[in-house]
Amino acid sequence: MQELFKEYLQVHGYWVLFLGTFLEGEAVLIFAGFLAFQGYLDIYLVILSALVGSFLGDQFYFQIGRRKGAQLLRLFTTIARKFRKALRLIERYGTFVAFVSRYTYGFRIILPIILGMTTFPSRRFLFLNLLSALTWSVIFSLAGYLFGKTASLFIEDLERYEPYLMLVLAGVIACFWSSHFVVHRWRKRHARARLNRIKSRPRHPRPNHHLPRA
Repeated sequence: MQELFKEYLQVHGYWVLFLGTFLEGEAVLIFAGFLAFQGYLDIYLVILSALVGSFLGDQFYFQIGRRKGAQLLRLFTTIARKFRKALRLIERYGTFVAFVSRYTYGFRIILPIILGMTTFPSRRFLFLNLLSALTWSVIFSLAGYLFGKTASLFIEDLERYEPYLMLVLAGVIACFWSSHFVVHRWRKRHARARLNRIKSRPRHPRPNHHLPRA
């Protein structure tokens, strides 16, 4: 069974990783890094597949925004709701947004689309996207690889406990992303409560400083 799993991953694993990173891919990339430590995949090919998939994915979203951005705003309410917030991020951080868009929670796909709708230069985005995809693929693939490396320091027969380790890894990833969701909801609720407090404050009439006419 283990040999069949290894053969399947060697034939199809990199394509699955490519498609996963083309869309989102942090979780699938971390798992691929762990499987590379176990010998099912090659860590360098994992990094290369993730690099190509994530780079082409963001290039695709950028070009979609450049060519069909107005139509996407009308068709998808999610993009329309986040449009103004994404523009504020672009105005505040400028070029840096093109690099960190892959690391932003909730804006992973939307930011490249909105960047494509702006006057952001295509060549600059291509360079920053390539640099971001490279760092992203190395960081998350090595995260899975180092998870396996750390586990091997405490567990001698790692293959025997491999399914349990994958469950633990899945739990760690789920907790990580759940914390992002909780923090996002807390910030949103806090901002809404602050807005309600501002609205509920009594408005005092402005004093009239004009002197009476003689």
